[in-house]
Formats: sequence, C-alpha cells, structure tokens
Amino acid sequence: MKPVTIYTTPTCTYCKMAKDFFTANGVEYVEYNVATDLEKRKEMIEKSGQMGVPVIYVGDDMTVGFDKPRLSSLLGIA
Repeated sequence: MKPVTIYTTPTCTYCKMAKDFFTANGVEYVEYNVATDLEKRKEMIEKSGQMGVPVIYVGDDMTVGFDKPRLSSLLGIA
C-alpha cells in the first residue's frame, strides 16, 4: 500500500473524518499537526500551495480536504 501522510490541525472536522476513515479501513498514516509544527506547515504550503487542511498525500497523489471517493480510489478501497 502507498504511504499516506495527512497534514492536520486539532480543531479540523474534516481532518478527524479523514483519520476516522483511515482507521476504519485499516490504513496506516503519518500525521503532522501544522498548528504546532511550523516546519511541517511550511512544507505543506510549499508542496501543496494550500493554507487549509487536511492536505493528504497517498503516495505522490495529493488530495485537499476529505474527498472520500478519491481517497477510496487511491487506496483501492471499495
């Protein structure tokens, strides 16, 4: 399975939905809290051009926001 990385903040509802989706489907992920990790916040903005979260990478594919159909497709989840 492709590596999954999610950039989040603690108060983000869509971040929680994405993490719950990953957990429910047995998807391991690495999470970066960009509210406190300034280096990762800078990395997220440089890589994605986005200020909003979640920014999710499945391998090299980027998704902004919680797009369940796209994430399911990228992860091969029916």
